[in-house]
Amino acid sequence: MVSLGVIARKIFGSSNDRRVRGYQPRVAAIKALEDSMKALDDAALAAKTVEFRQQLANGKTLDDLLVPAFAVVREASRRVLGMRPFDVQLIGAMILNDNAIAEMKTGEGKTLVATLAVYLNALTGKGVHVVTVNDYLASRDSGHMGKLYGFLGLTTGVIVHGLSDDERRAAYACDITYATNNELGFDYLRDNMKYERGQMVQRGHNYAIVDEVDSILVDEARTPLIISGPLDDRSDLYNTIDAFIPALTPEDYEIDEKQRSANFSEVGTEKLENLLRQANLLKGESLYDVENVAIVHHINNALKAHKLFQRDKDYIVRNGEIVIIDEFTGRMMPGRRYSEGQHQALEAKEKVQIQPENQTLASITFQNYFRMYEKLAGMTGTASTEAEEFGNIYGLDVVEVPTNLPIKRIDEDDEVYRTFEEKFKAIITEIKDAHSRNQPVLVGTTSIEKSEILATMLRQSGFENFQVLNARYHEQEAYIVSQAGVPGAVTIATNMAGRGTDIQLGGNVDMRLERELAEMEPGAERDAKEAAIREEVKQLKEKALAAGGLYVIATERHESRRIDNQLRGRSGRQGDPGRSKFYLSLQDDLMRIFGSDRMDSMLQKLGLKEGEAIVHPWINKALERAQKKVEARNFDIRKNLLKYDDVLNDQRKVIFEQRIELMDMADVSETITDMRHEVIEGMVRLHIPERAYAEQWDVAGLKNAVRQTLNLDLPIEEWAAEEGIADDEMLARIKDAADKAVAAKAERFGPELTAYVERSVVLQTIDHLWREHIVNLDHLRSVVGFRGYAQRDPLQEYKSEAFELFQALLANLREAVTSQMMRVELVREAQAPQPPADMEMHHLDATTGTDEIEQAEGQADDVGYVDPADRDPQDPTTWGKVGRNEACPCGSGKKYKHCHGAFEQA
Repeated sequence: MVSLGVIARKIFGSSNDRRVRGYQPRVAAIKALEDSMKALDDAALAAKTVEFRQQLANGKTLDDLLVPAFAVVREASRRVLGMRPFDVQLIGAMILNDNAIAEMKTGEGKTLVATLAVYLNALTGKGVHVVTVNDYLASRDSGHMGKLYGFLGLTTGVIVHGLSDDERRAAYACDITYATNNELGFDYLRDNMKYERGQMVQRGHNYAIVDEVDSILVDEARTPLIISGPLDDRSDLYNTIDAFIPALTPEDYEIDEKQRSANFSEVGTEKLENLLRQANLLKGESLYDVENVAIVHHINNALKAHKLFQRDKDYIVRNGEIVIIDEFTGRMMPGRRYSEGQHQALEAKEKVQIQPENQTLASITFQNYFRMYEKLAGMTGTASTEAEEFGNIYGLDVVEVPTNLPIKRIDEDDEVYRTFEEKFKAIITEIKDAHSRNQPVLVGTTSIEKSEILATMLRQSGFENFQVLNARYHEQEAYIVSQAGVPGAVTIATNMAGRGTDIQLGGNVDMRLERELAEMEPGAERDAKEAAIREEVKQLKEKALAAGGLYVIATERHESRRIDNQLRGRSGRQGDPGRSKFYLSLQDDLMRIFGSDRMDSMLQKLGLKEGEAIVHPWINKALERAQKKVEARNFDIRKNLLKYDDVLNDQRKVIFEQRIELMDMADVSETITDMRHEVIEGMVRLHIPERAYAEQWDVAGLKNAVRQTLNLDLPIEEWAAEEGIADDEMLARIKDAADKAVAAKAERFGPELTAYVERSVVLQTIDHLWREHIVNLDHLRSVVGFRGYAQRDPLQEYKSEAFELFQALLANLREAVTSQMMRVELVREAQAPQPPADMEMHHLDATTGTDEIEQAEGQADDVGYVDPADRDPQDPTTWGKVGRNEACPCGSGKKYKHCHGAFEQA
């Protein structure tokens, strides 16, 4: 029976259809201006930018200017790029201007669509950021589209890995800035570690258009960006705590080897509290008071090191170092370390040298970074399956834009085999069959490993004519992907490989011209070669069309329907014919989750022979249901992670805003005076309780506190002995003495230097305490989950204790700043404070766990790389390009970045 919703949609159209129809009147208005725009010469067309900016200054809004501005870009695009946006591209650009996500199929020209919304929003002069998934695309798109913006009088900058602060500042100062999500996030974090406003590179977060928005705001947003640096040496603490564990008996703890967890029992907790009290490490009464979060984390690590980690099974001790053993392969993994202090706990257990721990200096999730923009939009070919997430987290609607031409691609039902081997044999047969018909084939795999397995099997079967790609080298990859539509081409790629580059049937003529004519001088010979290439591509396209267009073969289903749709969407661009088919086996990850054991026995009973497949639309529907369940679970995980990060984000905003305010203030002495007075008031209240008699005052304690915090030796005992003296009078005298000491110091320093010293002390103290606070919150988060066993909501517990820790941070800040200012002395030629030099950037790939940033740096090093055996330690000219994290070729034993590489960067 047909549902009422289906009947209603047939009559009224879906909400998406109605929204798209709502843009049609403005499309007509833009087209109506076409002739008048064509009549303008280049100078008059470019002058429209100045005219629009004047209209904005006079009170018009961007919406008022949308129609004429889009008409100007449409005409300029025709003249400069030789491309005139279609009606559906105008609609896509209006969606981007409306703070929404434009879902446009592959090949519909999203890069050109962005130019319309970018131009309109750049007219405000506040800057527009176009966010891409890798450096190659940022450079490519900024170079190509920069010609259009330059023609219209706007400036374009690009941020890629390896730029200096001055180069970054210049790029952000442009009207339009192309950059990757990682570079933008790290620049924001680094800016909030600077000590002068002029050192910051970003100038605000006005408007961002995120290309491949599903990849950046969903896939990559599962892990935060982290800037880390080495911690102070805490080996004494690790050794002290390690000594407690052998004193425990089995009744003091509970071990769960399956879950790899170890917890203390009530008896064990009491025993530890006594041991910690004796070692003067326990603050307050209980081990689980909020002040002891870091200690709890360390003792849990020590317990795991002794009771869960086994020497020669989980790790070995070699040359005085703990080396991890991979649990799957049994191989040693030198250079890899357990995080969160676990490796240090093992080093303490084995009595080897404890290496310094890395500390998070700053971190942010992509969710919280991109929510800072006043206006945010995105574009991709696949977003509707994640529409709920985009709406809940970013407040972004997803609008599907119709294709310029109808889709002719044939999407066939999945073929399900019993085993991997049978599935791969069927795929190889299908590849050879398509190749014999001259049909271009793109084979999509879910991982680099699966690509290599298939490539090996293809070679063993005698087929050598194929390319293998795996999302690592974006530039050469883009070229290979662009030629995957050549008749008979077979390209094996991971799902993400070459994303952002269209597969055009017959090959991409522009990329061929760029590569093949790069060395040729302009002239008749070059023109003839260009004409020959264009003619060849045209003929190859006819051949590919006759063979049925691009054939996409997928080797398994991903846990997200969106990734499957991305792969399918590679075929059938701009109305081209195409075909797609998924090959599955009961041994695939998703099929195992789906419950393939029952299915396997059922298929055997039905008499399914080896090499035979089952094909039925019901299987597709069942798999889609399984994918929806996995997607919902992953969304819940991301939503839960974000709830925790939101707590940190609120505090991060307060600290970062406070830093900027302090940097902008000409004089922070008033703030420091308020801090000092609050500290003195707290000190007096603690030692002289309200309404207490003079004989009940803790005079000795107050004198000691004044000496320790204010660095003043005041006659507190004499004052207290005076007849009729009140606590208010004591407070006033201490304040007055402290103010005079500060005033005398300010007179010695002079006003200019005093202002500089005060600002430096406050900013450095904030940074130091903030870093400690981040570590405490990390530790709190790792233990707060256990509160669930006591029927308490871990998130609420985390919120309340994080708030207490933040209050403590502010109290510590007042005391630390006061104490430092009372002790600071003038040292000639003091250098301006700088962020830690030894910072490292990290962003983990959520699917593989590898560090993208380390990987990217390693790739850059491949050019000019020299084999270590060929390097002369005495002659740096023989070293070639050395990876930042490689051992220095000079033989010092240090990493290159900490040795000769440090001189290179200095």
